[in-house]
Amino acid sequence: MKESSLEKTFKGKKILITGGTGSIGSGLVRRLLEFNPKVIRIFSNDENALFDLEQELKEYSNLRFLVGDVRDKERLKKATENMEIVFHAAALKHVPLCEYNPFEAIKTNVIGTQNLLEVAIDMNVEKVITISTDKAVSPVNVMGATKLLAERLTIAANYYKGLRRTVFSCVRFGNVLGSRGSVVRLFEKQIQNGGPVTLTDPDMVRFVMSMDRAIELVLKAAEMAKGEEIFIFKMPALHIKNLADVMIQRLAPKYRYDSKDIKLRITGRRKGEKLYEELMTEDEAANAYETEDMLIVLPQTPIIPAQRENLKKIAFKKFTSKDTRELTEKEIEDMLGSTPL
Repeated sequence: MKESSLEKTFKGKKILITGGTGSIGSGLVRRLLEFNPKVIRIFSNDENALFDLEQELKEYSNLRFLVGDVRDKERLKKATENMEIVFHAAALKHVPLCEYNPFEAIKTNVIGTQNLLEVAIDMNVEKVITISTDKAVSPVNVMGATKLLAERLTIAANYYKGLRRTVFSCVRFGNVLGSRGSVVRLFEKQIQNGGPVTLTDPDMVRFVMSMDRAIELVLKAAEMAKGEEIFIFKMPALHIKNLADVMIQRLAPKYRYDSKDIKLRITGRRKGEKLYEELMTEDEAANAYETEDMLIVLPQTPIIPAQRENLKKIAFKKFTSKDTRELTEKEIEDMLGSTPL
């Protein structure tokens, strides 16, 4: 059987995943195992989550579970030694918590990222992919601002790495249904308890994608990365109220409630929340290209010869959840069907 391009990219590779027990990190672990890498080091400061993942995947001999924090540069150095590819998924991601603990967000999302970049250069890693978020675009909250800085630091590392081979790129996407802290999990708990289901604003529109799709595109971006790119996933959007309505219809009978008895309660927008989300600014759009699955933002004055073949210049100026295609209720139902609840 012919090898897939992803299998050629990751087979036999030595891979480090920071934040490796989170939703994206652990999803990457499970998917990468299909390509038979030489080793995957799973780096996390969550001891219990490491233990649980180790038990789940105990039949694999090519996994290493490392307790550590990206704030600790010496520990990162040990974790990164001899690695070829690094996926940087470690982050503080909850908007309200970052609002009330701003310097903690800075220590993990900014200083932790810089620690990793410096260590990757020192260890002559082949490729570093930083996982980012739509909240880094025109940020209005601490979490988004720190993730914007993480992106800028990652791209800038290409400029001062000297003769080292490491290439640095970012991937940016919106909400992944069913991930830890996802509104899907919150809504399910509220429905299980008989309601009410709380909405901060019924007009709120969010980019969404399934976990499988997110992981597939992260791997594809890593395969394509030459350095300096920000890969932005093309994502549909949904009204949060529509998601709540679909989940109530689907889950109320499961928990022995009549869907009509599960009420919605509007609580008001939380500090740092946007009504709509953005995945790309107008300035970025001026130098953005596209494939079938993603947009690729390249620097205006690249220092690395950019691979523009097979890429088409985009024809629009911005990418927001207000302007993109919204999922129908049937499509929301289908996406939830592939999301563990």
